[in-house]
Amino acid sequence: MNANLFAQLFDGLDDPDRLAIETGDGGRIGYGELVARAGRVANVLVARGVKAGDRVAAQTEKSVEALVLYLATVRAGAVYLPLNTAYTLHELEYFITDAEPKLVVCDPAKRDGIAAIAAKVGAGVETLGADGQGSLTEAAAAASPTFETVKRDGDDLAAILYTSGTTGRSKGAMLSHDNLASNSKTLVDYWRFTERDVLIHALPIYHTHGLFVASNVTLFARAAMIFLPKLDAERIIELMSRATVLMGVPTFYTRLLQSERLTKDAARNMRLFISGSAPLLADTHREWAARTGHAVLERYGMTETNMNTSNPYDGARLPGSVGPALPGVDARVVDPESGAELPRGEIGMIEVRGRNVFKGYWRMPEKTRSEFRDDGYFITGDLGKIDADGYVHILGRGKDLVITGGFNVYPKEVECEIDALAGVVESAVIGVPHADFGEGVTALVVRDKGSSVDEAGILTALEGQLAKFKMPKRVIFVDDLPRNTMGKVQKNILRETYAGLYAK
Repeated sequence: MNANLFAQLFDGLDDPDRLAIETGDGGRIGYGELVARAGRVANVLVARGVKAGDRVAAQTEKSVEALVLYLATVRAGAVYLPLNTAYTLHELEYFITDAEPKLVVCDPAKRDGIAAIAAKVGAGVETLGADGQGSLTEAAAAASPTFETVKRDGDDLAAILYTSGTTGRSKGAMLSHDNLASNSKTLVDYWRFTERDVLIHALPIYHTHGLFVASNVTLFARAAMIFLPKLDAERIIELMSRATVLMGVPTFYTRLLQSERLTKDAARNMRLFISGSAPLLADTHREWAARTGHAVLERYGMTETNMNTSNPYDGARLPGSVGPALPGVDARVVDPESGAELPRGEIGMIEVRGRNVFKGYWRMPEKTRSEFRDDGYFITGDLGKIDADGYVHILGRGKDLVITGGFNVYPKEVECEIDALAGVVESAVIGVPHADFGEGVTALVVRDKGSSVDEAGILTALEGQLAKFKMPKRVIFVDDLPRNTMGKVQKNILRETYAGLYAK
């Protein structure tokens, strides 16, 4: 049996005319056409020298053609490396030189800058714009749709996704064909997906949520997705009358709640609203239920593990909880120091084990070993507890990671950029509760005496150095930072002090 994820997704396709994707402008692509498009692009990749195990990096705006590139890469036996479209050239250089892809696909407007970086590792460059046009599309139009899916074992890599590092250096999480396929199949069953479902897909497709959860689950179920380029609250409400599922981050739900058109009648055809990638405030959960008659289903996943837990389809969906461990996933809470498992209800480090858990960090064997227990459990870095009913509650992060709008931001990276600015003595970056983004990136800065540097000056200086989602929403100046007796900045005190900063 070919364990290639593409083969698992499409082998046995019995109705090639079944709708797979509807675009925002009304275009319709059937399953058969999707397979053919992936065949054409796979042929282009092979013609460009891409072999099994090679990396294909992509920094492209969301489009059907971008999704096809992912499918084609996996079909060709290569490893897909999606890159956030907000990353600057300064940031991209690390990812490209670390992953050493065979090919980089980018927006036509960024070709020259990226080509200079790609040349350092001998990578080729193709272009693909937000309109689906570019050199890759042109080459695919002349290629054959016939392509024999490359055989892969379940443990072979299908993707590398970069996630935040403990020192600001991003780590490439290596995900296998089996990691992705097994988790998607579990979610199809757990969330009751069928071929009758229509997903409103408004998530980006350069991270786990939009690419693997939303897209793979829909395709495994032979369901359809309405492919929107980005969050458009009014458009989503309009589409609810002929859709059945929405997957989103907390921002989706806070924005939708701002519309007077969001009513129980507007949501009458929907069967499921899913939220993840950042904590959903309990108040948002309750307001959504009151307005629509639906309880949002929160789940918990990571770049390294895909989905670990989920509130149940049937049964209580508890505000503030991410539900029990999914079938096939083991979850436990341990003492962070000793690693000893803690009783139900006690707070500690969350660890998980299962087929969903990644193979390790790209070219970081020591880091990989340090993140796994001897019995195979992965140390998530998230603090939480498991209650008497088996529901997992995430209470914080041991490494001060900030999750804003579903994106991970490691404070050290932002602090290094701020500390390098003239007039700055030091800084501390924290996450503060934010109804729209889950957490707002917030910088506390100590100025040199006599320095006139201000908030606008710091934000201006950071532009072009950091992706927009990493940019502080506020820069606040303080006389000094609170420290413990060992001299370590006490970020817990800062989070408590500024907890209400973004309260409405």
